[in-house]
Amino acid sequence: MPLTRRLTDAVVVITGASSGIGTTTAYALARRGTAVVLAARSDPALHRVAQRCRELGGRAAAVPTDVTDPAAVERLAEQAVAEFGRIDGWVNNAAVSAVGLFDEIPVEEFRRVLEVNLLGAAYGIRAALPHLAAAGGGVVVNNASVLAEVAMPYQSAYNATKHGIRGLADTVRQELRVTGRGDISICTVLPATIDTPFFRHAANHSGRELVPPPPVYPPEVVAQTIVRMLRRPRREAYAGGASRLIGLQWRVAPALAERALGWYAHRTQFGPAARLDSSGNVFSPDAAAERNGGWHGRRRHLVRMGAAFGLAAAGTAVGTVAAMTRRGRTDR
Repeated sequence: MPLTRRLTDAVVVITGASSGIGTTTAYALARRGTAVVLAARSDPALHRVAQRCRELGGRAAAVPTDVTDPAAVERLAEQAVAEFGRIDGWVNNAAVSAVGLFDEIPVEEFRRVLEVNLLGAAYGIRAALPHLAAAGGGVVVNNASVLAEVAMPYQSAYNATKHGIRGLADTVRQELRVTGRGDISICTVLPATIDTPFFRHAANHSGRELVPPPPVYPPEVVAQTIVRMLRRPRREAYAGGASRLIGLQWRVAPALAERALGWYAHRTQFGPAARLDSSGNVFSPDAAAERNGGWHGRRRHLVRMGAAFGLAAAGTAVGTVAAMTRRGRTDR
């Protein structure tokens, strides 16, 4: 079920709102007159985003929140209701990552990634449900990743959390349906690589500079998808054509896709510069209200590499479908 009110009258909570996709989504909703309740750990950045939302025509409240604290997330929901009277939509967007080989990522960082990404989303859904019900229905949008469907090397903790978010969303959606609460929609967004500060902020134990694997899409692609889901909910939606193509290949030929994506990510996820081990923003916030990560040049100059991978993926998928069709005919 979509929002029971127009976006101009709706109240939407956004976690991870102090940079990247969260900031861009807040601006997209503010332009439509939506009241946005912004949550993140970075207090100064959060207030800058809130001020810009007001300048764009929306109403905004900044509520500094650590999503790993369930009591803090409950307080976030209560403050949203106290400020604007209700909650119509909730966007779980907060995320961190620790990059490196699985057996070389510090255990405490691995645990923290799970707490922020997966438990943070779970706490958000739990906090949102009673308020959405009280408002007559509403929409939860979980910003996952295409890595909720596929996998990449050096991203074990992040991959695990995004797969978990997808499974959590599917389960809660089923429970709402079978218990007669179908007026609340649970949606999942699966973005491709997005140009945000995420890659600069991630914990890094690879010894090398972390860069986004192309093709890289602007954060507006995801923000527009989230806004559409609030207005017309769907179980899932891809953001960026590459995510749809990679997802198709993974479903049709998973073993080949796993090999191809592993090869591709291994060669495109790191730059030439060396890097010392860093915990990035896993424990300490460092957002600065930036929407983009500065990867525009990489988006322009390396898009051909992404296109080449996409063509290979498409060829693999088509070949597999053809083989399956021939096999089916033979079996008859």
